[in-house]
Amino acid sequence: MSILARLTRVWLTRQLQPFTFKNEYDEKLDFAGCEGLGLYVHIPFCRQLCSFCPYCREIYDAKACDEYIDHLIREIHMVGSRLKEKKHVTSLYFGGGTPALAADRIGEIIAAIDEHFIITEGIGLELHPDNVSEETLTALRRAGVSKICIGVQSFRDKYLSILGRRDPDPAQLTEALKKVQFETVSMDFIFMLPGQTLDDLKADIEMAFSIGANHVAIYPFIDFAFAGSGIEPMRKQEKRKLLDDITLYCQSKGYVRDSIWTYSNKPGSKYSSMTRDNYLGFGCSAATLLRDQFKINTFSVKEYQKRIRNNTLPTSLTLRFTERQRMIYYLFWYAYSTKVDPREFENFFGVSLKKAYGFELWLAKKLGFVTEEDGILRMTLKGAFYYHHYENYYTLAYIDKMWGIMRHDAFPQKIIM
Repeated sequence: MSILARLTRVWLTRQLQPFTFKNEYDEKLDFAGCEGLGLYVHIPFCRQLCSFCPYCREIYDAKACDEYIDHLIREIHMVGSRLKEKKHVTSLYFGGGTPALAADRIGEIIAAIDEHFIITEGIGLELHPDNVSEETLTALRRAGVSKICIGVQSFRDKYLSILGRRDPDPAQLTEALKKVQFETVSMDFIFMLPGQTLDDLKADIEMAFSIGANHVAIYPFIDFAFAGSGIEPMRKQEKRKLLDDITLYCQSKGYVRDSIWTYSNKPGSKYSSMTRDNYLGFGCSAATLLRDQFKINTFSVKEYQKRIRNNTLPTSLTLRFTERQRMIYYLFWYAYSTKVDPREFENFFGVSLKKAYGFELWLAKKLGFVTEEDGILRMTLKGAFYYHHYENYYTLAYIDKMWGIMRHDAFPQKIIM
């Protein structure tokens, strides 16, 4: 699979040059003219470090969290003050870690954002089920959070034990969610766990919708080498059948699919920070995607704070895109939504998708990966499976190598992907 994936990358980028991330942290951030700009804030603190989670996180300490947020607010002002006028952005998402542990300071962070940006599509934040209380939800709602995502992972004991998690309390979740209303209440689940069946996932989905969710995300388990989960991954054909069965089940229930892994039982309920033309990331390990570059902040909280105190960007690595590399990056993440609008591609790059990748589009249709309806390219069940297959490979390659290094080296010299 690795050879095929690399050949695919070479073919689609029309060059042998790999994606090369270099230790550069220039102060240049050209986001003034970016359309469809999103914002992301990373808060790395957790009560417990789950083995299946690859993200940048560390054990929660109230004093350390407060100190980190002080620096985070300074970074927001450092970047936002580069523009004289407020910049319109699509959305703001808080991830981690468990950002709800800092519920009492989320309002300060949003206030800092509001000094420089105008958010048009709402604010989302992730929670652990233990954080879903009336007190915490009320604090988040008052701060301006309009969307929440609860990392349930499963309601079933046998899978929670595999993941090292304890049972969430459906009654507690129901009561809190009834008292405090949000535009979107999403719940995350993991599938492709050993022995997991369609009936297991159907029960999780229906439980989520019955206790107050209007959106669910069903993510595949990915066995990151550095995580040391010890969980045996599913075989390829089992994965394909389960993915197809989940999709067909959700379609049969009339749930709206808004990405490769997500469904809602209420039109307009969405939770995704991924499909954005461009985005700015704040906090340790946060990434920034602009027209011609991709930057990643250092994973070290200590070094992140040191950079901020010195009034310099906390960038650890920078990728300078070639035009073709940027096109592939754009298409890869827009395909996550299961559809691509060629008109949006042309608006972004100034060249038609057919001119850039006409043969590949013809081949994708012939192989049954996509169909075209009203000018929009839509992924089929077969296409969704193979997208998952490639996405799984690239996610593993990217995270296993890059994040594995950056967890131990705050500023690596170079990483070649």
